[in-house]
Amino acid sequence: MKVFFISLGCDKNLVDSEYMLGMLGEAGISVTDEETEADVIVINTCCFIGDAKEESIQTILEMAEYKKSGRLKGLIVTGCLAQRYREEIEAELPEVDAVLGTNSYDSIVEAVRQVADGNRYRRFLPLEGLPKTEAKRIVTTGGHYAYLKIAEGCDKHCTYCIIPKIRGSYRSVPIEELIKQARQLASQGVRELILVAQETTLYGMDLYGRKSLDKLLDELNRIPGLVWIRIMYCYPEEIDDALIDAILRNEKVCHYLDIPIQHSVDNILTRMGRKTSHDDIVRILNRLRERIPDICIRTTLICGFPGETEEMHEELMQFVNDMEFDRLGTFVYSPEEDTPAETFADQVDEELKLTWQEDVMELQQEISYDINETLRGQELSVMIEGQVADENACIGRTYRDAPGVDGYLFIHTDETLVTGDFVRVKITGAYEYDLIGEIVNESAK
Repeated sequence: MKVFFISLGCDKNLVDSEYMLGMLGEAGISVTDEETEADVIVINTCCFIGDAKEESIQTILEMAEYKKSGRLKGLIVTGCLAQRYREEIEAELPEVDAVLGTNSYDSIVEAVRQVADGNRYRRFLPLEGLPKTEAKRIVTTGGHYAYLKIAEGCDKHCTYCIIPKIRGSYRSVPIEELIKQARQLASQGVRELILVAQETTLYGMDLYGRKSLDKLLDELNRIPGLVWIRIMYCYPEEIDDALIDAILRNEKVCHYLDIPIQHSVDNILTRMGRKTSHDDIVRILNRLRERIPDICIRTTLICGFPGETEEMHEELMQFVNDMEFDRLGTFVYSPEEDTPAETFADQVDEELKLTWQEDVMELQQEISYDINETLRGQELSVMIEGQVADENACIGRTYRDAPGVDGYLFIHTDETLVTGDFVRVKITGAYEYDLIGEIVNESAK
């Protein structure tokens, strides 16, 4: 029996997929990278925004076609779409043979065996506690970096977000379990560990009565083999001096923070259910830059939230111009079922949302280019990501670049470098999002 696996959506979902792959492997079930060879196909879905929902549904329908033309016996749907629309999937997509909720993916082996035998299967445990994940993960990111999901769920209840309803309340993974996972990943050759959760900065509050991301960083920093530890998804209101101190004292922790602020105008922030004001955000960002002068700050913004006006959009543009974020991404607001914001009367026209998004990204492109230009002449440690085909060059990332969302550094060299190696590079050129450099010396960290 062979299983073909598709993981959609965010990096948190990818970690779940990697655990499922590990469980299948330990159960002696083969995984194939060809859907035409699969007896069972598993789709780990996303439904965070409308586009993600459409992609998940389209993928289910496309894979279901192999029941007609191939050897496919069973189709399994897991993840957020499965959790949120379980009844609709079972009623309207008879091609789907098994459905697993977000807190039930540890039943994947049983689900695969059941559908391979021609049975239907469903499992939806309460959104409490965490799945049992004793199996060794199958890292799918190339082996040199991996994500470490430190918590599940969210307690923030932003008015536009469905995550608390499909992932449950905030549940931290015990620190000893995370250290065990991290050591295992490092022993497999992982050199960069990327901490993820719906919110990383609240880590440990539910288990230890205090925010404990600083303590976790101290422990992870001691693990041999790791070179970089990167922190994603930090809610601004939870960033404090204890976290900043931990970043400063642990040499493996990248001077990089992903801080999704979503907007800067107080009226919109309040309607979003966010816990910060414009002045709070400015104060937090200034504090970070004061304490960690070389910090790289990434953020995300939502364009066209209900009630946003042209004047508010211009305020946001001025804020982006003033704060000069190193990295910035945008989403067009997507009204999601069962969220308060969906019911707000003053929805923004779709074309206007897209126009505003384009405005922000054009401004950010200019800012990003200017920042990259200031890096000319600097020497930075770079992780090699691979070779450029048919050219004497390779691709790498600096501490300022998270995989998949940020830029790359292109290095002209005649030497063949191995993915995951670290080299010292002098920056010689800049584009809007990428850099050019030359090797100063090899094996630098």
